[in-house]
Amino acid sequence: MDFIQTGFDELTVIKNTFMRDSRGAFVKRFNDDDFIQNGIAFSMKEQYYSVSQKNVVRGMHFQRPPFEHSKLVYVINGSILDVVLDIRKGSKTYGKFFSIELNENENTSLYIPVGFAHGFKALEDNTLMLYNVSGVYNRECDQGIKWDSIGFNWNISNPVLSDRDRTFIPLSDFETPFHI
Repeated sequence: MDFIQTGFDELTVIKNTFMRDSRGAFVKRFNDDDFIQNGIAFSMKEQYYSVSQKNVVRGMHFQRPPFEHSKLVYVINGSILDVVLDIRKGSKTYGKFFSIELNENENTSLYIPVGFAHGFKALEDNTLMLYNVSGVYNRECDQGIKWDSIGFNWNISNPVLSDRDRTFIPLSDFETPFHI
């Protein structure tokens, strides 16, 4: 596994161990010792996945304290444009975003620490996204920021959005609960 720093504290791109032979392929996405040696203390409490059609935009999601969590995300099938927004007041990258294409062929994961909002745009039909999360879902602490208010060019004019994601407030009206 190779751990690649992004310029955002703790936000890390991970090139997973990948092997292919006549039987097929093997991918190692997580090894606790490797993560700890690279400064990431990640303990998974919940796992889920989403299946999205092309041009679905999900986000920008996070959970407020005391149910905040970090995420380790990976695309099993298809591809996404993954977008992460730093919402940690006092951070040198506060209010800035990071984006990366994740797809089934690159064998790349993204570790998203506490204090970041996360979203993505599906680039293909039937894109399967796996989430490993350090905390459990809590409806009262579940929150988001309006996807098109963060200054990122999603390169889409008519995305498919959930009713919930349409109700999120813009970044300009957001008061963060995360402080460094």
